Amino acid sequence: MGTEWMADGLCREYSPETFFPRDGMGVIVAQRICAVCPVAGKCLVYALDNHIDHGVWGGKSERERRRLLRERRRLRLIYRDAV
Repeated sequence: MGTEWMADGLCREYSPETFFPRDGMGVIVAQRICAVCPVAGKCLVYALDNHIDHGVWGGKSERERRRLLRERRRLRLIYRDAV
């Protein structure tokens, strides 16, 4: 996946610190912005595919993305074993 979608991200209208918060309230603020962003889905896939560890991407916190990656790996293993 390329990065041309980034030009349409609402995050461009905010300081980078907004999406790299130091506390839970900061995460909530970033997630509210992402919730109405037209490219949030592409942003999340980009972060997952590139194993981005820090910040809020696609409306998901670092912890939420780790969970999604674990689930993605689990599903790949299930599919691989089924074939």
